Amino acid sequence: MNFSDAIPTFVITLREGVEAALVVGIVLALLKKAKQSRLKPWVYAGVGVGIAISGLIGVLFSWVTQALGRAYPQYAGVIEPALEGVFSVLAIAMLSWMLIWMTKQARFMKAQVEGAVTSALTKKGNAGWGIFSLIFVAVLREGFETVLFIAGSLQQGLMPAIGAIGGLITSVVIGVLLFKWGIRINIRLFFQAMGVLLVLIVAGLVVTALQRFDEAVASVALSSRASESLCFYYERFTRVHSCILGPMVWNTSKILPDEQFPGVILQSLFGYRENLYIVQAIGYVVFLFTVGGLYFRSIVGDSPKTRKNTSVGQRPIGSVKD
Repeated sequence: MNFSDAIPTFVITLREGVEAALVVGIVLALLKKAKQSRLKPWVYAGVGVGIAISGLIGVLFSWVTQALGRAYPQYAGVIEPALEGVFSVLAIAMLSWMLIWMTKQARFMKAQVEGAVTSALTKKGNAGWGIFSLIFVAVLREGFETVLFIAGSLQQGLMPAIGAIGGLITSVVIGVLLFKWGIRINIRLFFQAMGVLLVLIVAGLVVTALQRFDEAVASVALSSRASESLCFYYERFTRVHSCILGPMVWNTSKILPDEQFPGVILQSLFGYRENLYIVQAIGYVVFLFTVGGLYFRSIVGDSPKTRKNTSVGQRPIGSVKD
């Protein structure tokens, strides 16, 4: 078993799980303040159903991949890497959106949740369903993004799922520490650190997605003479073949192989490859300069006043006092 494959999904699930845990904790605190503890089961039901639906989506993705492979065995070498590439692109889009948009919205999280809970409580008969819907959507959103990432790593077996479960458990522990035991941590700093790590992980996913598409196109090109032209780049100076990724940028297989420690850790976390091609290198750099640049500007652009108000080190996140 290669436990390094579990690290990326652990980080992603931890980051997004803590975000969901904050929503759950704020809702529970607000219900306690409003003396509506009878609605707590609706909160727990929303968490459970959200996790279950996220898991079912992951199972569905796996089933679709396997079913297509069985239905068209002659194209198995094309379908699997192509779907992994598509899932990776979807994960890149969702995680990038979450990094940038949610970073800007995070400072308003407490106010938004308070407004949603207040609105739900005013609807006496449907208060439970309102609370359930709020929690369900929050958990499902984080779970869906994680499932997309796992679906893009299907070739790694069960380890990504194990990492996701580990991250989920750890996020629950952090939520309990924050709201049940009143432990104070700087949530803003935590999310920023996780965000930086996530930028590097998703940048590595760009490299992986391009490799999967290269494998899929190569399989099509090798299937018949008529499709050989799909591989517009052929080996000239190195022994490692690339179909659509252009010439090789480096070959570090003898110095830092990506199947041995510490290369395997760098591969799982940051998409490191002992054989890197020009298209992959360009994609990696472009992602860092665009999405990474936008993310860094969003966190650097916070005013000192905002930083003070969003720091849990100065005020417990579980507090709902005005």
